[in-house]
Amino acid sequence: MENSQQSIRTLGALKASGWESNSVKDEIRKNLIRKIKNGEILFEGILGYEKTVLPQIQHAILSRHDMILLGLRGQAKTRILRMLVNFLDEYMPVVQGSEINDDPYRPLSKFAKDLVADKGDETPISWVHRSHRYGEKLATPDTTVADLIGDIDPIKAATNKLNLADENAINFGLIPRTNRGIFVINELPDLQPRIQVALLNIMQERDIQIRGFNVRIPLDISMAFSANPEDYTNRGNIITPLKDRIDAQIITHYPKDMEVGIEITKQEAWSVRDNSSTIVVPDVYREIIERAAFEARESEYVDQKSGVSTRMTITAMEQILSSAERRTVLNNETESVVRIADIFHMTPALTGKLELVYEGEQEGAISVAKHIIGKAISKTFKNYFPDPQNRTEKEKNIYADITDWFSKGNEVNLPDILGQVEYKKALDMVTGLSSLVKKTVKPKNEHELYAWMDLVLEALHQNSMLSKQDMDDETSYTDMVGSMFSSFGDLSEEDFNDYDI
Repeated sequence: MENSQQSIRTLGALKASGWESNSVKDEIRKNLIRKIKNGEILFEGILGYEKTVLPQIQHAILSRHDMILLGLRGQAKTRILRMLVNFLDEYMPVVQGSEINDDPYRPLSKFAKDLVADKGDETPISWVHRSHRYGEKLATPDTTVADLIGDIDPIKAATNKLNLADENAINFGLIPRTNRGIFVINELPDLQPRIQVALLNIMQERDIQIRGFNVRIPLDISMAFSANPEDYTNRGNIITPLKDRIDAQIITHYPKDMEVGIEITKQEAWSVRDNSSTIVVPDVYREIIERAAFEARESEYVDQKSGVSTRMTITAMEQILSSAERRTVLNNETESVVRIADIFHMTPALTGKLELVYEGEQEGAISVAKHIIGKAISKTFKNYFPDPQNRTEKEKNIYADITDWFSKGNEVNLPDILGQVEYKKALDMVTGLSSLVKKTVKPKNEHELYAWMDLVLEALHQNSMLSKQDMDDETSYTDMVGSMFSSFGDLSEEDFNDYDI
C-alpha cells in the first residue's frame, strides 16, 4: 500500500486514492494501538521501564497529550523521545516544495495556498518519510525566537525581489518546519523564560505568529520535552504557564534492579572488539561493575541531586575490556579473562561521571572512585561467601588456610600485564584459595575459578584480613599483621619511643 501511495504525484490522484488526512496526534495514537494489538515491541532496547515509564508514555499518546520526561542525567530520556517517530506513518504526502510540510487538503503557508489555488487537482505532491518529520533542539541560552518560530528574512526577500511585508519573505523556524510531525526540546529549563513564552501559543492555541504579520499559522504538531530536575535550581526553570500547558509529566529513574542494570550495560557497551583476541567477562564481575553504580548513588561523597548516569557503567565496562585487551596484545595471547586489576582500571570512568560534594572533593576524585569500587567488591563477595567481619570461630576457620599462608611471610604479586599462565600460577600458590572457591561457589569452568580466586584476595583485603600494596601497574597481597610490623622497621629507636605502647 505504501509503495502504491508513493507513486501518487498530484492532488487529484491523492483524492482518488481515498487517502485521509489525520492530525499528527491521531496518527500516532492510531499506530500505537495497532502496534499494541499486533504485539510489537514499542520501545526497542529500553530496559527497566516496563512497569513505570513506558506505560505512562503510552497513556499520554492515547490521550493525545504533549509530554515532558523529567529525570536525572543518563536515564534514556532523549533516546525514548527519538523513538516516538516510529509511531508515525512511514510516508506522508505534502505539497511539493513546501517548507512546512503543508497538508495538500489543508495548506497553511502562502506558498502552498497559492500553488493549490493555481494548479487545483494538478498540484504536485511529494512524500516525506517519517524520519524527516522529527525535529529536535537542545535548549541553550543563546536560542532565539527566530530559531524556534521564525522571522523575516531580508536576504530571502532581496533574492526573490519581495517586499518585506510579503509572507513569502518569512524564514520559518525549526518548529513550523516540523509541522505535521514531532518536535522535541531537550533540557527545557535551559531555555530563557522570554523564549519559553513564545511556546505558549503553540502549546494551547496550536498556532504561531511571525512578527510583523497579522497572520496566524495553526500548526499540527506533537510537542515533547526533557528536563533534569537539578536544572530547576542550577541553570533555570520552566515558567509556570508553559508547565501548565504540558499535559503529562513523566518521571524517569535509574535501574531499580541489579539484573536490569547488568542487561543495560551488556546491551550498550562496546564489547565485541575488532581484533582476534577474546575477552571473557565473568558474571560476578559484571555484578561488581553494576554494584559500583548503586554504591555511587548512595555514597555520601557524591552529589545525589546530580545523579549517577547509566553511562558510567557502560564506559566503565569498556575501560575494563580495554585493560584486558591491552594485556592480550602485550602478551600475544588470543584470550583473556577480566581480573580485579582490570576492575580498578575503570576508575577514570567513575571520576569523569561523579559530581562530588565538599567532603568528596576533600577526599579526591580518585580516592572516592576506588572507595566505591572497593565497597562494590566487598558487598558482591558477601553475597556468595560468609562475611569476614563476622568473627565467629566458624567464619575464622573458613579463611584460616588462606590467612595462615600469608602469615608465614608469603605474598602474591600480580602485575597488571601478567600473562595467563603466570597469573594462574601466582593464585595457585595460595593454600586453600582454590578449594574455598570450588566448595563455596562451584565455578562452571577454569575462567570462573581464577576470577573468583582473584576476587577472594581483594575482598579479604577490603575486609582488613590481608594487606595490599597498590602500585601503578602491580598489586601485592601480604599478611596484615606482618605488614603492620614491617612498617615499624624504618623507624629509629627515637621514633619508636614516641609511640605510646
